[in-house]
Amino acid sequence: MDLAYWPADTSRPVLDLSTGDLLREAARDAGDQTALIEAAPPGTPSPAGAERTDRRWTYRQLLADAEQCGHWLLTRFAPGERITVWAPNIPEWIILQYGAALAGVIVVTANPALRAAELRYVLEQSRSAGLFHTAEFRGSDMTAIAREAMPGLPELRATFCFEDWQDTVRTHQADGSLPTVRPSDPAQIQYTSGTTGFPKGALLHHRGLVTNARFMIDRTQLPDRGAMVSAMPLFHTAGCAMGVLGSVHQRAAYVLCQLFDPVLVLTAAQDHHADLLAGVPTMLIAMLSHPEFDQFDLSRLSRVLSGGSPVPPELVHRVERRFGVQFTTVYGQTELSPVVTQTSPDDSPDDKATTVGRPLPQLEIAVRDPVTGDTVPIGGQGEICARGYQRMLGYFDMPERTAETVDRDGWLHTGDLGTMDDRGYLRITGRLKDMIIRGGENIYATEIEQVLFTHPGIRDVTVLGLPDPTWGEIVAAVLVPAHPDQIPAVTELHQLCRAHLAPHKTPTRWFHTAELPLTGSGKIQKFRLRDQIHQADVEELHSEPQ
Repeated sequence: MDLAYWPADTSRPVLDLSTGDLLREAARDAGDQTALIEAAPPGTPSPAGAERTDRRWTYRQLLADAEQCGHWLLTRFAPGERITVWAPNIPEWIILQYGAALAGVIVVTANPALRAAELRYVLEQSRSAGLFHTAEFRGSDMTAIAREAMPGLPELRATFCFEDWQDTVRTHQADGSLPTVRPSDPAQIQYTSGTTGFPKGALLHHRGLVTNARFMIDRTQLPDRGAMVSAMPLFHTAGCAMGVLGSVHQRAAYVLCQLFDPVLVLTAAQDHHADLLAGVPTMLIAMLSHPEFDQFDLSRLSRVLSGGSPVPPELVHRVERRFGVQFTTVYGQTELSPVVTQTSPDDSPDDKATTVGRPLPQLEIAVRDPVTGDTVPIGGQGEICARGYQRMLGYFDMPERTAETVDRDGWLHTGDLGTMDDRGYLRITGRLKDMIIRGGENIYATEIEQVLFTHPGIRDVTVLGLPDPTWGEIVAAVLVPAHPDQIPAVTELHQLCRAHLAPHKTPTRWFHTAELPLTGSGKIQKFRLRDQIHQADVEELHSEPQ
């Protein structure tokens, strides 16, 4: 290889299956195997009106409930119509996901933290015919928010509260047959995370979601009929695609945590003898930082899966050491269903800590010069572009935005910057939109973040550019201290950066906060941080003189 191009590995077939087909296969050959386990904080009432919050389903039971749900949906919606699901991680979310897949109805996912205007945008832009929501979550009156969001939406004709599930869907008498759903049919609209502003709805198809989950879970090495525990949100592909569908491929039990709480996830991993734990870096940091971490028996756990945002090398080493596991990192994008590359648990410690692995099968990768569009040489930095079976059908009702992302040759431009070595391993170096240009010098935030993350007094950190009349932009760092009453001195942080980075990359402004603003999938919202800095809502530390 002279150029940073990886041809598609065609040794593994693309699966010609819909989401419903996958569940039917699992129920046929592993019907009595546990498929789904509910995990919720003790004493929490069921958002779906169930008597318990520790329920279990076998694959046969899950299929039966999904088919019943599919028949019920067809009494209200036609195949091809869209329904928005606005709820936390509850088993009924997954049953509805499968029921819609069997009925040919498209699921639109919505973060339960959305406020009225944000929910209205999703409902209106997706032209949803139905809204499914919980009554409340984490003190938020979701019913009231839904009422505020819905007026004046002509295509929205039905709303349903999950509290009524047991008395409606569970009592429905199925009649007739379910439609034929093709693998190429649309399955979901997933809205982009909104790290830079206005979301777009990626229209994903069954074949892409099902096949990508197969390739991902194979590289993860989840044992057949094992157990996976996850608090990853179902409204994101990490939850409803990687987690839910990946587990089905292995006929494994999916332990669904209603929300992320370190004790809840660690208890679920311990009590259900999890083989695999999934979480974004912020979740892993919170678990490792919990004072009771060492009291949990995680001896069965053999794998930890992470991604969603850059995983600092030091965190990879800490997870492997303290959890006693092998780490695997995924890199992907919602528009690609979602996983593009992944490290193997068997990779070298350096590859696991400093790369995002090699491409999954059936996917071409090229690293291209953002200006000329030419493929760069091996080791050169450029924009990561991907082409293959898993690409979205497009942004729903946004042809112009689709054309900005997918070129005429079918390459999807990720907006991520990276390098590729001669073995096909990728390293992510930043985002095109995240690049800081200081006095004409291009600076990539990821490189600085990885250095700062090695400081023992920092729990989490992000780096961003701020406008400056002299330099155009300057480098700023926002840190979350490991201990709120022990904030690292700017002098220490400045010296750490100068020891590992060129002088112009060293932050000139420093801030600290208790928490970084995150999307529902765990990505840091730098545009919100900029607003907070501008409004003096985060505390600035004394800067070092230049």
